[in-house]
Amino acid sequence: MITDFVIALLISLLIAGLAYWRGSLSKSGAMGALLIGFLTFGFGGWVWGVILGLFFVSSSLLSHFKEDEKRTAAEKFEKGHRRDAGQVFANGGLGALLAVFSALFPSPLWLFLFVGVMATVTADTWATELGTLSKTPPRLITTGRAVDVGTSGGVSWLGTAVSLVGGLVIGLAAGLLQLTQGENMVAQAALAGALGGLLGSLTDSLLGATVQQIYYCDTCQKDTERKIHTCGTETRPLRGWYWLNNDLVNLISSAAGGIVAALITTLLF
Repeated sequence: MITDFVIALLISLLIAGLAYWRGSLSKSGAMGALLIGFLTFGFGGWVWGVILGLFFVSSSLLSHFKEDEKRTAAEKFEKGHRRDAGQVFANGGLGALLAVFSALFPSPLWLFLFVGVMATVTADTWATELGTLSKTPPRLITTGRAVDVGTSGGVSWLGTAVSLVGGLVIGLAAGLLQLTQGENMVAQAALAGALGGLLGSLTDSLLGATVQQIYYCDTCQKDTERKIHTCGTETRPLRGWYWLNNDLVNLISSAAGGIVAALITTLLF
């Protein structure tokens, strides 16, 4: 058991260090990733750790994909591609907590909850990084009104398709990895990941369109998630609950995706 935690610490330290070196994580983000990786690998085991690593590596690579084309959309986002501790805990904190619970109170359901959580954060991140490259403008999920690229709550066919694929990749990976443990759950894991990730991602968009705190820059005449816009202007609240920022929206939507995945597994298999 102690050896497992030592290995978990070393692997997490290596990944967090490389991510910091490449500029994907800030100092606080690297420390957060070290803790999340240690808990997930240490308590959940290598299958859980690989799933976490798949999310992190793929998301980091996509954040650097066609950065120049995504620069305008990035002005609306609360934070840049260099993730801080808040973003790391919002995306991986719930998964790490599930890993601890799985060790304390063993049940097959924990893995499917974890798959749904990681499928959601993967689906949402992939949709953000690739959906902003859509040639057609996104539409607000609540009204269907065309909005600027990067607007919270805006969805596109490309982004929705990408989110489905992202969740499916996580689910398939989980199912295939479990084969090495002698358990054949590829079909249920794939379905749980695809639908959990998609519905969790859409929950994120719904919250972004309705209750997430959004600000407005009077200088640029643009809405944004930032309190200080990229032009340097202090923004003013436009809509939403003042305490509900993007990190909390990610956390809530990942929980929704986990619940969906667990329900799919329980009701259909």
